[in-house]
Amino acid sequence: MITPCNDETIAAISTPPGAGGIGIIRISGNMARHILTTLFQPKDPSCRFQSHRLYYGHILQPDGGKIVDEVLAVYMAAPNTYTREDVVEIHCHGSFLVLHSILELILESDAKLAAPGEFTKRAFLNGRIDLTQAEAVIDILSAKTRKGVDLAQEQLSGALYRRIDPIRQSLARARAIIEVAIDFPDEDVEIVNHDALIEQLEREVAEPLARLLQNADAGKLYREGIALVIAGLPNVGKSSLLNTILQEERALVTAIPGTTRDSIEEIVDIMGVPVRLIDTAGIREDAGEVEVLGIQRARELINSADAVLFLIDGARALSEGDQRLYAQVCHKPVIPVINKIDICDGNLPDLSSLSGIGPCVAISAREQVGIEELKQAIFSAITSGREQWEEGGCAPNIRHKRALLAASEACAQVLAALRAGLTNDLIAVDLQECLLCLAEIVGETTTEDILDVIFEQFCLGK
Repeated sequence: MITPCNDETIAAISTPPGAGGIGIIRISGNMARHILTTLFQPKDPSCRFQSHRLYYGHILQPDGGKIVDEVLAVYMAAPNTYTREDVVEIHCHGSFLVLHSILELILESDAKLAAPGEFTKRAFLNGRIDLTQAEAVIDILSAKTRKGVDLAQEQLSGALYRRIDPIRQSLARARAIIEVAIDFPDEDVEIVNHDALIEQLEREVAEPLARLLQNADAGKLYREGIALVIAGLPNVGKSSLLNTILQEERALVTAIPGTTRDSIEEIVDIMGVPVRLIDTAGIREDAGEVEVLGIQRARELINSADAVLFLIDGARALSEGDQRLYAQVCHKPVIPVINKIDICDGNLPDLSSLSGIGPCVAISAREQVGIEELKQAIFSAITSGREQWEEGGCAPNIRHKRALLAASEACAQVLAALRAGLTNDLIAVDLQECLLCLAEIVGETTTEDILDVIFEQFCLGK
């Protein structure tokens, strides 16, 4: 286990930059209470700073007693705090100047400026949370949808740890049996029942690890989302569709082909999945010089996108331009959409000439018809049968996935060794490797370098 924090007291502004009604400065460490009593003058002179109680007063300049701001202050005694150290929070007016003036006074009182994520890092190092819970804090702060927040909250409550711990316990029991067999090689009684151990490891280790790995990509989907490009010929209604899905006039819409000269991007919540929806310039051959740059940009975005909304004008027959464009996008997952059904008299274009095209969604972006069906089609396409993932209760990230893969491979080697009747000392090595991989996920064997990479993703003050 990595050693706990040193005795330095840290401080930082914990609210976002910019003007606001309230700003919060957080202090953590053994000097926190002393700094508070030095700078804070409570309204009640008899104040004894009971833990976890708010006190009204003023922050004063230590030299001349000049009032810096009117504040509320709270002292929280260890270990019942976020970091398991003494913690102070000062709630002042949310002015940039006021916040930084108070922070400067705190730093002049023997505190140091906290690094990004240092409060949460101390919570981990002091044993209040495991590493999966610390990473869940990042996910909560960066979540783009309510679903993303809910999944991160599950992980913060220990969902991933609760799924990994039984696997570790089973491995530990198996390793104990193998170690006894190694220590007593000359016993007449068979200590290791290979068939029973194989059944145990398959049921309690290999299968749960496989389920966690199946869920890993879905976790990434809900956490990071996808890029979805709206592609089509000029004037098929791409910008209108963007505006309709966003329910705001984000893109300029006119009857003139080629209005959109550059890409417009917005994040939209599609049934819990954060989708980066990208409106692009209409792709055609006879474009002007400026429009050509937009078309080139559109093609680049299509090539880097996760999927494409292929938009077709329902008021006219499929054209050679539609066919050429489809040939340029069909290497990606394509969701075909026929727009303008409000003016097509029920006669939709025939798409049979587009090889491999899937079922299309008919909509009217202008009249907002078929939009919910389109959202369902997008969700089905990007989740591709992973709706059952919610039962998993956690969202492993890339670091977790790599460790789970390594643990799964080590487990497979154990099972192969048991079936082949290899020596117990070789089996013990693979069992220990599997245990180490799982311990890395929760932070029991994680190196300082990995911790630095994880906590550098945090904002200041968290």
